[in-house]
Amino acid sequence: MVQREAVLRLDDQWARVRSGAEHTEPGERDRLLDELIGALRPFDDDPQCTALLGLRLADRAALRFAAGDRAGALATIEEGLRSSERAAGHSPEFARWYARGLINHGVWLAWPLSDGARLPKHPLGPAAGEGPSAMERAAGERARDLTRTAVEVWAGLDQQDPVNRRGLAQAKVFLGDRLAELGLTEEAVAWAVAAEADFRQLLRAGPAAEEAGEAEEALDHIGRQLELRLRFLGFDSLAGLRAQGLLPERLLPRAVVAARIQGVPEPAIAAGLGLEAEQVRTMLEVTPWLAVWRFEVRGPDGLWNVLEHPWHSATEVRNRTAEDVAGELHRGFIGSPDYPGDGVPWRVLLWWHEEGEPAGAKYRLVAGPDTTTGTPS
Repeated sequence: MVQREAVLRLDDQWARVRSGAEHTEPGERDRLLDELIGALRPFDDDPQCTALLGLRLADRAALRFAAGDRAGALATIEEGLRSSERAAGHSPEFARWYARGLINHGVWLAWPLSDGARLPKHPLGPAAGEGPSAMERAAGERARDLTRTAVEVWAGLDQQDPVNRRGLAQAKVFLGDRLAELGLTEEAVAWAVAAEADFRQLLRAGPAAEEAGEAEEALDHIGRQLELRLRFLGFDSLAGLRAQGLLPERLLPRAVVAARIQGVPEPAIAAGLGLEAEQVRTMLEVTPWLAVWRFEVRGPDGLWNVLEHPWHSATEVRNRTAEDVAGELHRGFIGSPDYPGDGVPWRVLLWWHEEGEPAGAKYRLVAGPDTTTGTPS
């Protein structure tokens, strides 16, 4: 019993160091954490020590990940989750630790699937372009499954407790992010909308200032993600989400614009999204979208060379399809001094909001000898 109490005192010391309440040098910090992990290992039949071992292995994993050792972090968090899972059934607090560990593991596994701004590198999934490697996709699918388990753990806790409700809402946000990284945009939107509803309900309950700030921050993140994801949804998906009540009213103008960019006629937009014709017309008139384009000419070496302004530029447009905008650009290019002639392959790519990979373009036209194809997407 004395030994166990000493281990718990050591854990208390680490908790103070971890929070910044007690200062230590980096080397001493690492030594203390290693000592604590080693001291906790023998108590594998003690739920509290088992839960703490999982928590402290997660701390070690976080430090390794921050230092750039992703492989070491993943191996460490795997071990930590085994301890956390064994202890999770003994108390709600231990279950919370387990759920948070699952989410962290998912984030680290899926790291290569996002860019520097933490946005999906492959929002259209493996069907468009090269997509992620087989190894990256497998890691992303495991990340999704771990995060889904975290949602289930949080959902299994007492939902009268605001801590558990907030944890569940946050887990739904992370699940939406993991799904978006795999190109499962419609499902990602559904989870984000569910999380948004949860956070708004938490705010209505009048939480403390710090908790309210966290909820507002989460809502900002969800709002940005939803606006981004709508750019990668076909009209059938948009209409399906609307029918399920998973397309918030504030996003309807953006959904209408998304449909128009794809070339959907106004009457079909109104019918699919359950709107009046006048509503659709007004939304299209007052909601601009940014058309971004890039003309490229294939050189003798087979590489595509990007032309300069005005053939690599952007402009704000209203109530026009991607094909409308690209068609006007096409006609202007053919009559310009920059046109390479009928014997040279060239192409135009047009995106909504920001330039990206060819697979994500809203319109693609490849022209030249035996190559002329125009594709709105």
